[in-house]
Amino acid sequence: MTDEPTQLPDSENPHAAEFAVLAALQEEVASLKDQRLRALAEVENVRRRAEKERTEASQYAVTKFARDMVAIADNFARALAAVPADVRSAADPQVQAVLDGVEATDRQLIQTLERYGVKQVDTSDGKFDPNLHQAIAEVPAAGKAPGSIVDVVQSGFMIGERLLRPAMVTVAKKDVPAQASNVDTKV
Repeated sequence: MTDEPTQLPDSENPHAAEFAVLAALQEEVASLKDQRLRALAEVENVRRRAEKERTEASQYAVTKFARDMVAIADNFARALAAVPADVRSAADPQVQAVLDGVEATDRQLIQTLERYGVKQVDTSDGKFDPNLHQAIAEVPAAGKAPGSIVDVVQSGFMIGERLLRPAMVTVAKKDVPAQASNVDTKV
């Protein structure tokens, strides 16, 4: 006789069914763990998206209102630009007081807009950026590089990282050399 256990065929092995059930349960556990991890990841992604959307909604909720306020700021700027410095200095004290009030109101409006994330587009570097500026005309400008900003006609504004309104600017025209006359001089 041998000491080795006798191998019975699967159909005769009393533990074969238990091993099959155990293997099926282990596969199911692995599958459920995978589903659980995927569900948790999806929930986390939804939470992050919702948080981002909530943040953007609160940051950009004032967009329409800000556009209306920017139009008012434009009117203040036009009113102040309509009175040259020499006329202002020679003006009656009451007129100067009105102009000072308009300036103070303009400053306060710009500060209030900035407090809510609306800031003016920077044009101080003089470089034209089509993402921030709208060129309304090309003008000759001696001493300026072609394509650089010559004058800001209307200020632009950003709200957060988005463009609320582009700055309307004039840009320097490319100097065109005088063309030689194309006249044939046949004698």
